[in-house]
Amino acid sequence: MTDSTATPAQAATGERADLLSELAAARHFLRFTTRDLTDEQAGQRPTVSELCLGGLIKHVTSTERGWADFIVEGPSALGDFDAMTEADFARRADEFRLLPGETLAGVLKEYEEVARRTDELVVSLPSLDVDHPLPKAPWFEPGARWSARRALIHIIAETAQHAGHADIIRESLDGAKSMG
Repeated sequence: MTDSTATPAQAATGERADLLSELAAARHFLRFTTRDLTDEQAGQRPTVSELCLGGLIKHVTSTERGWADFIVEGPSALGDFDAMTEADFARRADEFRLLPGETLAGVLKEYEEVARRTDELVVSLPSLDVDHPLPKAPWFEPGARWSARRALIHIIAETAQHAGHADIIRESLDGAKSMG
């Protein structure tokens, strides 16, 4: 008998369970930095950086969505860097800000939905070895291919890195820490 309340990550076994467990931990620490904050605080930039907590959540959400789409659709999901317009770059910059009308609760809800979709994808993939060529961009090795596994590891690394940024921002806001 199967527990119908189990999440996709709880249904995973082996390597997939390990990867999803690590991703869940990174997601937790990122979200934890926003505990008890107002929308105004989530939009503040208390360091010299352009980053704010709400914007980091938005960016990680967009990054995870993009790489999950890459796993399914291939390089077209990430777009063509050479074809990006000034408007595309402006939209990307807006990922790092909490814009008027956006709320912390709203960006956290969207992040939760993207996370659930990624977890379901990882559990349902026939193989983590499925791969696609990377799109042409200055930050990718020409001709490189990434497997679903590699894309998932990248999502984990991005989430963990930005959780660290978020911890610094939160501590700068009010002294609260994620750990310690």
